Amino acid sequence: MSHAIERAVEAVLFASAEPLSIDSLRAYVGDGDIRTAIAAVAERYRGGGVELVERGGRWHFQTAPDLAHLLRRDREEVRRLSRAGIETLAIIAYHEPVSRAEIEAIRGVQVAKGTLDVLMEAGWVRPAGRREVPGRPLTYATTPEFLSHFGLASRRDLPGLDDLRAAGLLDPVDLAFEQLAVEKDADDD
Repeated sequence: MSHAIERAVEAVLFASAEPLSIDSLRAYVGDGDIRTAIAAVAERYRGGGVELVERGGRWHFQTAPDLAHLLRRDREEVRRLSRAGIETLAIIAYHEPVSRAEIEAIRGVQVAKGTLDVLMEAGWVRPAGRREVPGRPLTYATTPEFLSHFGLASRRDLPGLDDLRAAGLLDPVDLAFEQLAVEKDADDD
């Protein structure tokens, strides 16, 4: 592989204010084996003070997670999501693209307009088009910023039920109902 392409990919990614896709990089550096160049640059930076990471099919440099505290001069504004916000974000992440009515059906309660506004303002949720059904409801999906904020390469990295159960993050009432269902099935056999 050409060392020149590797250097060009590194320079473009370093100077970019936003994560870049393979096609975006190709527009800057021309034809060549962009994927191999990215892999070489990522390997060279692995374990360093900055790392080349992929989030949602886009590449960017970020500070190594263990050194991020060194760059914080001002106290970060802590933005806490309400329980409704957390539930809504989780539903969108696991079921996207999803409409407001579908979110409400899953949650069992109405979604306040402000909840979706807060998630969009944070840059974690975006409108994802309209369903081709009567009323053409707007659907919502997560963004590359969502993936980046939560350290996910893709939605496939979201935790599954077994992961959530192991972490103790499932509601004890839900776990009790699940255990009763298992016991009932065993009794029926």
